[in-house]
Amino acid sequence: MKSIIFKAAHEPLFFLEKEKPTPTAGEILVKIKASALNHRDVWMTKGLYPNLKADTILGSCGAGMAGDQAVIINPNVNWGNHLDYPDHSQYTILGMPTDGTFAEYISVPKNRLIARPEHLSWEEAAALPLAGMTAYRALFTKARATQKDKILISGIGGGVALMAFQFAVAIGAEVYVTSSSEEKIEKAIGMGAKAGANYKEEKWSKSFLKKYGGVDVVIDSAAGDGYGDLLKVLNPRGRIVNYGGTRGTAKINPQLLFWKELEIYGSTMGNDLEFENMVALVNQYKIKPVVDTVFDYSDFAAGFEKMEKGKQFGKIVFRWR
Repeated sequence: MKSIIFKAAHEPLFFLEKEKPTPTAGEILVKIKASALNHRDVWMTKGLYPNLKADTILGSCGAGMAGDQAVIINPNVNWGNHLDYPDHSQYTILGMPTDGTFAEYISVPKNRLIARPEHLSWEEAAALPLAGMTAYRALFTKARATQKDKILISGIGGGVALMAFQFAVAIGAEVYVTSSSEEKIEKAIGMGAKAGANYKEEKWSKSFLKKYGGVDVVIDSAAGDGYGDLLKVLNPRGRIVNYGGTRGTAKINPQLLFWKELEIYGSTMGNDLEFENMVALVNQYKIKPVVDTVFDYSDFAAGFEKMEKGKQFGKIVFRWR
């Protein structure tokens, strides 16, 4: 079978013909129809990810056929017994160090599979697992978001941010976005956002509060220098959830925290129950993940290049023939 292989950090990925995996007891063979790129795949090539293992097939997200059943794959590996927190001594994600979805076939435990929502294409289904699970945990488990909340999704355009945005719109919440791109803000408004703000503008939080008032929930993956602005737009007793920190260390004004009694949460991926609930939500509201670009698997290098530039709005997907 054809597969995309990680050799070592700072070395190009390469194609390799490998033997089709043989399922062990409790496993099932899945023929991959589509698989989605995540930032973690790019970070691995740069050596910015822990416990890298040579000769691993990358890819955390995929959809395909298990026998005659169309399925998507839960990317969790050994979450552990505590629903609130993964056991980091054993928890990993499909695609490192366990072989992932960037191949024609993958063998996974049967309990990793869930039926593909019928309203999704292969590419949309492949875009769902990691982004959807991460967004669901951040928005509902951590932030406890409801229809009554005003919600701000920062950095709209990435896979998780868009899924959190779509989930929030689906339940009927009033949703706002931030981005450094006016084009992405306009796209989000076209998908149901009430309004958006360009975080590159000086004192954007002040003008946001004047125009729209405060919000109850912020979902963020960046942190960095602009984190204080996110705290400023929160209402008293507001909740902010971080599932990443791509802009680095954040400076926090403690007076904002205690005066407004704000709540800050960290969120990592999601447990198996959250994955199931996320797929149920997608089925209930017929949500379709946003796919930016579909590449043939043989053109995977172009997909990695586009992800690295960060210009996408939605997921980058590889189609397997």
